Amino acid sequence: MTKRITFHPGTPIRIAILAMGGQGGGVLADWIVEMAERAGWWAQTSSVPGVAQRTGATVYYLELLPESAAHAAGRPPVLAMMPTPGDVDLVVAAELMEAGRAMQRGLVTPERTTLITSTHRSYAVAEKSAPGNGIADPNKVIDAGRAAAKRLLCFDLQQMAERAGSVISASLFGAIAGAKVLPFAREMFEETIRDGGVGVEASLRAFALGFEAAAQAPADFAPIDTSRPPPEVPERAASPHAQALLDAVKRDFPAGTQPMLVAGLRRLIDFQDIAYAAEYLRTLQTLRELDERSGGGAHDWALTRAAARYVAVAMSYDDVIRVADLKTRGSRFARVRDEVGAKPDQLLYTTEFMHPRFEEICGVLPAGLGRRLERSKAFGDFFRRHVEKGRRVRSGTLTGFLALYCAAGMRQFRRGTLRHQVETAHLRDWLARATRIAAADYALAVEVLECRRLIKGYSGTHDRGDKRFARLMEAADQLLGRADAAATLHRLRDAALADEEGHALDAQLAGLLRGPFTPPQETRRPGHVAA
Repeated sequence: MTKRITFHPGTPIRIAILAMGGQGGGVLADWIVEMAERAGWWAQTSSVPGVAQRTGATVYYLELLPESAAHAAGRPPVLAMMPTPGDVDLVVAAELMEAGRAMQRGLVTPERTTLITSTHRSYAVAEKSAPGNGIADPNKVIDAGRAAAKRLLCFDLQQMAERAGSVISASLFGAIAGAKVLPFAREMFEETIRDGGVGVEASLRAFALGFEAAAQAPADFAPIDTSRPPPEVPERAASPHAQALLDAVKRDFPAGTQPMLVAGLRRLIDFQDIAYAAEYLRTLQTLRELDERSGGGAHDWALTRAAARYVAVAMSYDDVIRVADLKTRGSRFARVRDEVGAKPDQLLYTTEFMHPRFEEICGVLPAGLGRRLERSKAFGDFFRRHVEKGRRVRSGTLTGFLALYCAAGMRQFRRGTLRHQVETAHLRDWLARATRIAAADYALAVEVLECRRLIKGYSGTHDRGDKRFARLMEAADQLLGRADAAATLHRLRDAALADEEGHALDAQLAGLLRGPFTPPQETRRPGHVAA
């Protein structure tokens, strides 16, 4: 049943819109104001900008009051410029977590607020930079919306806008019209879009999709499916060499491990080449044999499945070459253009912030030269003083693109770099530990392999993850022989993923292991060099 906002004579309709940069929140607010004024209403909009793209959305606040109410009062109305918690009739969120922020601010109340939100996600910086999986559960926001709002409407309005070739402001405008919460006819909404004169046809298509979704919205909404199905195992590969690897996967490995193995092969071919992917498969064949000897069939081949994932991750480490490669791909430029809504006849320049560290530059040099320079205090001091500074590179210009493209082209020499030698030695030590432990404790060996998820990214992120990983490897050695070894290491890994500073891990380790922790003296890695 349609529920309009209850209108009290002399009291304005209060609307809050939360949108990020590039989502057209200002356009949406202006459309509502223009439509209301055409209908003879008083209307006002104000905005409070967020800090940056994903550290805070801009809040647009609107108040609408019919002319008749002002005449009855005998004076022009005084409209507020900021929303008051508990006193908002309609909240519109252009992204799901912004709906959550609106509820946290008290803008959504069960007595009066209609909440319209898109279910798509634009991940926050904190979600992307978390040591583990920092992505917030969208269903918790929807559950909170059911309890906090008088009426909740949620669907993927971003996807509707993309289908129509428009931006989300148009589909949000359609959802407001379709929800029939404002006392204006659909024709008035559409006429407002036409009067804008820019992207009219695409905006009207997006408006129609949003309108229909809201008009036909169910009383309750099904949970969002957050599961990630395993990759498909293809019948054929793109080349004869890749086909040989695919045939080996199907012939030599249990069916349950094949999807992750295929994903690993794809990742390593993309990272380096076919030969590098073949090296990965040989490593996995050795581990599969170990798994079989250790009774892996009874454990659903957990050791092989963990190795298939994390060996591929370890072999495709992020170095300067990889970063430059990803930043110069045509698919990346196309994605950026799509995200900002650039038209075919518009020029778009992307500015990259680069901050190469001394250790990363040494890592991309030939191993011998890199080690000599890494140990040179004089060169290190000179580099940090004169070179190690943040700089901005416009990858859309010829000079900026060529600089990154040449760096990406160095991947043919990657196997001879210092970073590759160090990563290979680290991989060898890690797998040797897992192999040694598997003979005595299968479950603990699987946990040792799973700990590799701590190491990701580059620069400081990589450095912090590597240090936590070293602590867990030391813990695994000390736990070996205990009945609860695997469960304890699992708990320690969760603690290591809980925060960047490692406080949760420190708390778990305190008193758990024998004696003080001493980092293992293994191969040093770029990024762990003393200044």
